[in-house]
Amino acid sequence: MKLFVRLLAVAIFVMSFGYAEAAETLNGAGATFPYPVYSAWAYEYNKVTGVQLNYQSIGSGGGIRQITERTVDFGASDAPLTPEQLNKDRLLQFPAVIGGVVPVVSILGVKAGELGLDSDALCKIYLGEIRYWDDKKITSLNPNVNLSHNEITVVHRSDGSGTTAIFTNYLSAVCSDWKNKVGAGTSVNWPVGIGGKGNEGVANYTKRAPNSIGYVEFAYAEQNKLAYVLLKNSAGNFIAPNFDAFEDAAASAEFDPKNHFDLWLVNAPGKNAWPIAGATFILLAKEKADSNKKVTAFYDWAFKEGDAKAKELVYVPLPNSLKDKIRAYWKANGAQ
Repeated sequence: MKLFVRLLAVAIFVMSFGYAEAAETLNGAGATFPYPVYSAWAYEYNKVTGVQLNYQSIGSGGGIRQITERTVDFGASDAPLTPEQLNKDRLLQFPAVIGGVVPVVSILGVKAGELGLDSDALCKIYLGEIRYWDDKKITSLNPNVNLSHNEITVVHRSDGSGTTAIFTNYLSAVCSDWKNKVGAGTSVNWPVGIGGKGNEGVANYTKRAPNSIGYVEFAYAEQNKLAYVLLKNSAGNFIAPNFDAFEDAAASAEFDPKNHFDLWLVNAPGKNAWPIAGATFILLAKEKADSNKKVTAFYDWAFKEGDAKAKELVYVPLPNSLKDKIRAYWKANGAQ
């Protein structure tokens, strides 16, 4: 009897090991911006299908590099690549979800939504031209907020980052000085400040450094209980970052599969639109038909089953009409 039990235990172990070996794994890398929602989707997808999604949250620059070098099944970037870049590196691209980049502050006595900034003030803070929280430009926007003469600690990303690309594209769109002196991209030469790796790093630095300001995807602000800033949008209204404001910004989007969905959403029109919004994108190697079909099967499932989880984490799901365009794009390119 004891021998039988031992043999049964060995058999179960072998079967379990064999199953683990046979389990499908998809490897992706890139943007930290969508990491919370991709992780949640991956967890649910694994329960339904047994497929593991191994996603490295290393920044958009790293994701672009890894898919270009063909070391992962898919890359992820918050900065859309141009059709020229995609053709050069033989890549496909489609959006997965939409979110918002949010300035956050750590100022004693200032709670979330109490401080308001316009594009000029935000630009000058990141240029290093506004150095103290009681600068007249800031106090004039916030007459009822008690701001002391404390030096501002500016926090930015140290790695190649799609969140940075969205943020700097916004600053370039609203501030000619920023556009001419610094410009936009996944990496820029920051005039001032300290760098943190990933949205996680910026959130942690901002949380720990007194009198600081940083920028993160909204889920990271929520998770870290950071005080978000109200922003004056293109319609002239001070807006709080929330699902409705991100959705209002997304409503202006006209993604075109003919140019691989290359589109920015910053400074979108709309009375209640959040001004620093953006889609996050998935990158595939054109020639990897088999793995591409497995990746698109995951995102097709997410498009059908993942909207509620995306909304819970304050991301805006893609409209159904856009999802259908993406499916047609997959089929046209042998990825479904």
